Amino acid sequence: MFRKLNSPHLNEIVSPDLAILFLRIGTACLVMTHGIPKLLKIINGDFSFGDPLGLGSAVSLVLATFAEVICAIFVLIGLWTRLATIPLIFTFIVIVFVVYAGDPFGDKELPLFFLIAFLSLFLTGAGKYSIDAKINDGLN
Repeated sequence: MFRKLNSPHLNEIVSPDLAILFLRIGTACLVMTHGIPKLLKIINGDFSFGDPLGLGSAVSLVLATFAEVICAIFVLIGLWTRLATIPLIFTFIVIVFVVYAGDPFGDKELPLFFLIAFLSLFLTGAGKYSIDAKINDGLN
C-alpha cells in the first residue's frame, strides 16, 4: 500500500491539476468567509476597520474586501488566477507581518496558511481545470 502511494506513477492516475483545483476552490471559499462580513459592513455603511498602512480605515476595509471577496471569486473560478492572487498575497503579508507582527506565532497561523496557499497558486497557476486553461487552449 505504501509503495503504491509513494509511486511516481500515481500522478498518471491522480492529476496534480486536481490537487490545484481543490487548493483553489478550498482556499478561495475559506477566505471568502472572512471577506463577506467585511462586504456586509461596507453595504451597511460601517467603515470602521484597522488602518495598518496609514491609508485610512475606509480605504483599508475596501482593499481587504476587494481581495477577500472579488479576487477570491476569480481564484475560485480560475479566471486571471495569478493576477487575482497578487492582492490576496499582499493582504496576507500585511496581516502576518504588520497587523500580527508582535503577536505569538499561534495567532499568525491562519493568515500564514492563506499566504502560503495563495503564493502556491501564484506559482502554479490555476491548473488544467480552470477558465484560464480554457482561454489558453483557445489561444493556441
